[in-house]
Amino acid sequence: MVLMAWASAATADPGVLVLGRISDDPQRHYDQLKPLLDYVVPRMADVGIREGRILMARDTSRMTSYLRHGRVDWVTETAATGLTLINRASAPVLLLTERNGVSHYRSVIFVRNDSPIRTIGDLRGHRLALQNPGSTSAYLLPAITLLDAGVPMEILPSPTDRPRSGGVGYVFGNTEANIATWVMKGVVDAGAFSDVDFAELQERDPRAASLRVVGRSMSAPRAMEIVRADLDPRVRDRLRTVLLQASVDPEAAPALRRFFGTTRFVELTPENAAALDVLSEAARRTREAIE
Repeated sequence: MVLMAWASAATADPGVLVLGRISDDPQRHYDQLKPLLDYVVPRMADVGIREGRILMARDTSRMTSYLRHGRVDWVTETAATGLTLINRASAPVLLLTERNGVSHYRSVIFVRNDSPIRTIGDLRGHRLALQNPGSTSAYLLPAITLLDAGVPMEILPSPTDRPRSGGVGYVFGNTEANIATWVMKGVVDAGAFSDVDFAELQERDPRAASLRVVGRSMSAPRAMEIVRADLDPRVRDRLRTVLLQASVDPEAAPALRRFFGTTRFVELTPENAAALDVLSEAARRTREAIE
């Protein structure tokens, strides 16, 4: 089914709504996307939509190309990846996405209670565990926070290596669990991920009482829905209406849960749009500084 979905969007069809996702696990993501697409499509018949398809991309560059060439109509992504697609493909934000009751979150940078590190500036000369370059809360937001504080970053070959004294050295731990464990065991000096995940960690793991937050980032959307720039305005507006109404429709509840734990979709207010612009500019500066 996933292979068919990859091939089916070879040419654009105005009667087909194509939902895209960047994925390294197409089958798992297909199963998460398909129920909501099946819910949406019948409710868009009045604007000519008769079928829904899913198109996966292996990376941001491929999805950017799909958006530019009209092969994908609607993409669901986290803020970091979404901002890249917005900038590269001029893809507008349709809606923000609330997951598990959270529409915005922050990154927290934390250390062990017995650490001498008290502030962001104290991280100079120390090691920081992040998740991966595609993560919003465990890469982009902490990087923005560090560089805005004047703390340069350098990637380390391994957690056993040490950075130069003027900056912080970072390594990738791949999961929040690994990041927290590395900090608690002293493999690295600090870690970073979302305040939501940090609160959950404190609730479920007594060892997390040994951790202390030393810095917090700016806020970012939990996730976002974006559409291609030249999508038919009738289709775009109807899609927005269907998604906004889904949270109050009992028939949509199972599909929303499968859709990455979505609880509702949120209008992009002028305040949210301004905050997104600030985040986008900070992300641009940060990527340029790191690269």
